Amino acid sequence: MGTAGAHTEEMAGERRQLINVAYRLLGSVAESEDAVQEAYARWYALPRSRQAEIVSPGAWLTTVTGRICLDVLGSARARRERYVGAWLPDPLPDRAEWAHGQGADPADQMILDESVTMAFLVVLESMTPAERVAFVLHDVFRYPFAEIAGVLGRTPAACKQLAASARRRVGATRAPVATAGRADAVRHVKEAWESKNIAALVELLDPAAVMTADGGGVAGAALHPIEGGARIARYMVAVVDRAPGLGLLERTVNGTPGLVARRAGVVMTVASFDVADGRVTRIWVVRNPEKLRPWARDG
Repeated sequence: MGTAGAHTEEMAGERRQLINVAYRLLGSVAESEDAVQEAYARWYALPRSRQAEIVSPGAWLTTVTGRICLDVLGSARARRERYVGAWLPDPLPDRAEWAHGQGADPADQMILDESVTMAFLVVLESMTPAERVAFVLHDVFRYPFAEIAGVLGRTPAACKQLAASARRRVGATRAPVATAGRADAVRHVKEAWESKNIAALVELLDPAAVMTADGGGVAGAALHPIEGGARIARYMVAVVDRAPGLGLLERTVNGTPGLVARRAGVVMTVASFDVADGRVTRIWVVRNPEKLRPWARDG
């Protein structure tokens, strides 16, 4: 196989890695696909002679994708200041539950591990764009700081400091992989929610639990986080009262047990949970229909 053929094969095999990197950097499926598509477009726009000079097209693509994501993160800060209510990352279904008609891309390419749990992605949102890029590329994907320096336009030492700063933000918040205890807690919440049992919900929720909802100004959602297990329980029951015919399903959300609420076969809400010592400590609720497209035909 010639150099051109080897490059073509490497380019095709790199897409999965790039999609996974971009989603963890951006928290948006659509923006991640756009970033990777733009990186490929820039590659194919290069003269053949320039392509031949590039020893590792995969590394080149990673650098370009990282730079595109860095630019998107910078502009996203301003856009999210105008966003109605809280902004949450796109919830990811298990690939087997990805909406019909979406095809195998990006469902077959997305790796669902602890670095895509909602708890982890929300922490990433608290970082500066440069911190997030340095941390995700190094701590999650194990890229050396020498390569990350090319993405950020800084020295390897400066990139190492950025990753360390990001690591301090993460602290002990990295969520463990799904366990039976987590699934049991979510199942009990579902049962109590369906039966409108406020007392049971209060028992299942940590007294200091927090619920954050993302409706994007399109779907009804609390504009500010709801704090306290009792307040959350009352809110959850009120939601069911206002939405007759709403059905709850246990589904995998970003690799961990979650719940999906649907009406007339259409997914209206996707909820993910953080659990500690058998009680729910955080609930993230996504209702913005733009973020629920992969779930649109959950069956």
